[in-house]
Amino acid sequence: MKVGVFTPLLSALPLDQVLKKLKSLNIDTVEFGTGNYPGDAHAKLSMLDNPAELATFKSKIADAGFTISALSSHGNPLHPDKAVAARYAETSKKTILLAEKLGVNTVVDFSGCPGDSFGAKYPNWVTCSWPPEYLDILNWQWDEVVTPYWKAHGKFAADHGVKVAIEMHPGFVVYNPETMLRLRAIAGPSVGANLDPSHLFWQGIDPIVAVRELGEAIHYVHAKDTQLFPTNVTRNGVLDTKSYTDERHRSWIFRTVGYGHSAEWWSEFISTLRMYGYDDVLSIEHEDSLMSPDEGLTKAASLLAQVIIKEKPAAAWWV
Repeated sequence: MKVGVFTPLLSALPLDQVLKKLKSLNIDTVEFGTGNYPGDAHAKLSMLDNPAELATFKSKIADAGFTISALSSHGNPLHPDKAVAARYAETSKKTILLAEKLGVNTVVDFSGCPGDSFGAKYPNWVTCSWPPEYLDILNWQWDEVVTPYWKAHGKFAADHGVKVAIEMHPGFVVYNPETMLRLRAIAGPSVGANLDPSHLFWQGIDPIVAVRELGEAIHYVHAKDTQLFPTNVTRNGVLDTKSYTDERHRSWIFRTVGYGHSAEWWSEFISTLRMYGYDDVLSIEHEDSLMSPDEGLTKAASLLAQVIIKEKPAAAWWV
């Protein structure tokens, strides 16, 4: 395994400076956003139509001694506003095409969330099964919107030799292992999970159990932590709509690796990933509102460097 970085936290820096900074942290693999929610500060989809721009970009990455672990186009291609959905979906499709040209085998995305009907204006994330109309909405979403889109998009990714790693994120139809596996059964093996522990922690899901549940369906991993505040959780539960900067009153906040869960926890998480067949990149994502991007990145890289498993063991004599 190796440590990588998802670069939106460094979006204010030009690419040359990003690579130089990461090298100083002994990091040599990167994940770039290409649009939608992450933005496209360092990897432009315009490269698809500009061979010279594409060649320059590839050379810059290679000459600096870097590889690209993934491209990310997190969006909502199932948005009930057709124009909005089309923009998200087009970016996702072009990101797959760019990944193919760059020799990158993984694209990170969201599953999306429809509205409650074809006439809706905004997404509708169903969180309970009663009153019964909520289940009617959920069934309609999966049957009429989720299934047609992801059958086609999963095939498109497979046809171009790219895997789509879905970030299990509340607010979208895929937010836990159960919904992830449901989507994978629809879309095929090209679609799997981007396992970001931070989104599982606050839902009460144990990410290590999730690794065991998902197994070979894990295509990619983000390294981000969550801290829960028991006093606020017992008062208000974990469904929290307060601003992420209202740390005193929120039930939980995202944290830099090691500030929500110990190095021992991360060691077990990494070991379980290896046990279940994931031996690729842990891509640091910084969303810690109590820590600057520079400090958060440095501390996450340091902790992961200590606990990461870098090499598979040689065959043991007793095997």
